[in-house]
Amino acid sequence: MSDTIIWTEKYRPKDFSDVRGQDAIVSKVKAFVEQKNLPHLLFAGPAGVGKSSLALVVAKQLFKDSWRENFLELNASDERGIDVVRVKVKDFARTKSIGDVPFKIIFLDECDALTKEAQQALRRTMENYTNTCRFILAANYSSKILDPIQSRCAVFRFKPLPKEDVINIINKVEKNESLVIDDNAKEALYIVSEGDCRRVENILQSCSAVDKNITEELVFSLASFAQPKEIKGILETAINGDFINARKGLLDVMLRYGLSGLDLIKQIQKEVWNLSIDNRKKVSLVDKCGEIEFRMVEGADEFVQLEALLACFSSAEE
Repeated sequence: MSDTIIWTEKYRPKDFSDVRGQDAIVSKVKAFVEQKNLPHLLFAGPAGVGKSSLALVVAKQLFKDSWRENFLELNASDERGIDVVRVKVKDFARTKSIGDVPFKIIFLDECDALTKEAQQALRRTMENYTNTCRFILAANYSSKILDPIQSRCAVFRFKPLPKEDVINIINKVEKNESLVIDDNAKEALYIVSEGDCRRVENILQSCSAVDKNITEELVFSLASFAQPKEIKGILETAINGDFINARKGLLDVMLRYGLSGLDLIKQIQKEVWNLSIDNRKKVSLVDKCGEIEFRMVEGADEFVQLEALLACFSSAEE
């Protein structure tokens, strides 16, 4: 039955030593747990870098076998209104913990999605129940959390996993699942994941369902991610003045990989820095990428905007 487990859960860290890429944060949080004296915590950072996993490890190490009775996990994206804080959180916070740890833990994931009113109610709850409860808040953007909440927490800022840690995760999965992953495929996985461990494991599981020999082409196709060399080639074609072929190549890439305009803009912006043109022109083109992205978000036609961007590349080389 183990084959049916989602790999992001199968390889979720079970101990502090399993949490990759956040050594400084893990050592501080581990010290809190060893002293059984935990402040409110705020974990901020991008998706898939270990925020939820570290919160679970904290609960399991603190409470051991009784961690489920003393740990409440809520996702603020699903339940973001004031009633959740008033009812679920308060009901759990006001009761005493089971075991020898004097407090329970409430983990609020994606709490930057909470409404301002819910955050105000949360702030008061954090004040009123400090004797029986500690909060671990996780957010992609700490700037969306009210300052009074941030000031009540020890704030830890998570960063995307470095390449070495991503490769270590890939090697572990390759060994455990009897896969064959060549070096180019590993590099592709790192590029596609951008340091997101969860994305790496999801892509690997998708690839393994197709073929146990995982190649660079398989990774890019299943991740809906154009190969960087293809994007660079299209941009160079445009800069050399061949707008028609660049436009044709861009449309081909969009259709082949099933990319949205926003996906492509992000890839184009990265490849600008690898072009053999003047640095001032690179800066100007990146600025244009930002403008085109804004137009797309506001609802403009994606392909018309991408054509407009290619036109800027065509006029970049004088």
